[in-house]
Amino acid sequence: MTSPTDAAAELDHVTLKDLPSLLLGSDTTVPTLHGPKKYINFDNAASTPTFTHIAGAVTSFLRWYSNVHRGTGFKSQLSSWAFEQSRDMVADFVGADLDRQVVIFTKNSTEAINKLANRLPFGDGDIILTTLMEHHSNELPWRRVGRVEHIGLNDDGTISADDFLSKLKRFGKRVRLVAITGASNVTGYINDLDFFARETHRAGAKILVDAAQLAPHRPMDVKPHDRECRIDYLVFSAHKVYAPFGVGVLVGEKETFEQGDPEEVGGGVVDIVTLEDAYWTDLPEKEEAGTPDIIGVVALARVIRMIQSIGWDEIIRHESQLTAYALRKLKEIPEVTLYGSTDPDSAAQRLGVISLNVGDVPHALVAAILSYEGAIGVRSGCFCAHLYVKSLLHVTEEDSRKLEQEILSRDRSHLPGTIRMSFGIYNTIEEIDRFIEMIKKIAAGDYYKGYVMDKEKGEYMPEGFDLDFRQYYSL
Repeated sequence: MTSPTDAAAELDHVTLKDLPSLLLGSDTTVPTLHGPKKYINFDNAASTPTFTHIAGAVTSFLRWYSNVHRGTGFKSQLSSWAFEQSRDMVADFVGADLDRQVVIFTKNSTEAINKLANRLPFGDGDIILTTLMEHHSNELPWRRVGRVEHIGLNDDGTISADDFLSKLKRFGKRVRLVAITGASNVTGYINDLDFFARETHRAGAKILVDAAQLAPHRPMDVKPHDRECRIDYLVFSAHKVYAPFGVGVLVGEKETFEQGDPEEVGGGVVDIVTLEDAYWTDLPEKEEAGTPDIIGVVALARVIRMIQSIGWDEIIRHESQLTAYALRKLKEIPEVTLYGSTDPDSAAQRLGVISLNVGDVPHALVAAILSYEGAIGVRSGCFCAHLYVKSLLHVTEEDSRKLEQEILSRDRSHLPGTIRMSFGIYNTIEEIDRFIEMIKKIAAGDYYKGYVMDKEKGEYMPEGFDLDFRQYYSL
């Protein structure tokens, strides 16, 4: 068995060149219409896989695993120490100051945003500014607690700075919060967070950054001592940062959570309970009811250590190279329509998230062909960003209302969308070449013609091609 010391040392010596071979499941083959093929994962924007050395580091911790806080046994004390050390590492990862800020562990980014929405004291007339670029997780929770106004988009799909400033001026002190994504999960655009934070604070409001897409690809800094450009609240998810053992992170001002009652109550959030009262404990335990995801937190800390060892410059250089190469190759295919920035020379200013369509072939069919014939995993549809994708595709209000009725009738056969390829730090140029080869075949009509759509799901599958997943994994 690998010792904890050996596992830690291995993390410190991993390089980018090592990662493709260290990918857990890198040699996995999957069934296709043309026989088993080695799987390629271009669905990293949804969730990332992990690496053998990360899984090994987690396994080395499992022998010491116990519940955290208040346990007197050695394993409980060690687990508590590892859990809180991990919290310190997360704080360092985002530049947080634990004297004035708190790191709260949640299930994922969605839960983190919902928690914050339920803890901020919005009043009648208060306004939350968000954008048409947002993931639903940074849209729907705010609708429940206040009046939401949307910042518009420019023709290229970027957020309109002019409309943002106009709405700040128009609503004035009524704006309590600006909720904005750090980077788009559809186009890969990276937003100028210094600009949005500075103008938000000038207007007397707070800013939340949804960093779920940004965290795996760019360094984050909440700048707690910068009065103008600080990020008041930030969320991200471990499952998008190569730790798919599940945990979310909410970083915010202590005073927000010190006031009032916690959103969820139960074990771990109280100092004392009587028949009449409950007295809440201190942060962060006050906001982490029940047994936390100890394994997920430790896994995230291990990944953070790996990222810091490799270095952000190397990660950005590699992913920018992949993005530039893919854009150049895709632009050579006349039938391909790209959304967002298509300039390969600007790849370093965006993430490796590329949305596209191929001629008149439905996006869901393109995704199915890539899977069933190419063993390539992508995602298709609107990526939980319906408002943004419909804007990019110029879906009219009339068409939108018609689509609503069809979907409510359980018919998703006309659902607008694109396919999305998204890179991780382990992907390679050779994998992109296989993807490009498949896209060229689809553009030329060179694919199996026996796909059948499930209208309720809006998905295609080859007729008569049955998958027995028990052959590959059994519970």
